[in-house]
Amino acid sequence: MSPVALLLTTLATFLNIYMVLLIIRFLLSWFPNLNWYDPPLSILSQLTDPYINFFRSFIPPIGGIDFISPTIAILVLQLAAGLLTGLRSQFLY
Repeated sequence: MSPVALLLTTLATFLNIYMVLLIIRFLLSWFPNLNWYDPPLSILSQLTDPYINFFRSFIPPIGGIDFISPTIAILVLQLAAGLLTGLRSQFLY
């Protein structure tokens, strides 16, 4: 495997792992009684909120419920991971 293909595979894997973290964050946001200052939840929040907040700046929550910005954030990651996987196939020998 070429170094470029290895790099693209690594980036696509990272994006897929980050996408899982976003989905977990999105599902946990439905539980209002969670303490986001507890260590596991605060780490998850610190990892995912900057990326989601980027989309929230364009699409504010509707009625206090935020479904659209996390959904678009996940779709963008899926698109990027798919593009990286497609590019990787160009560098495989």
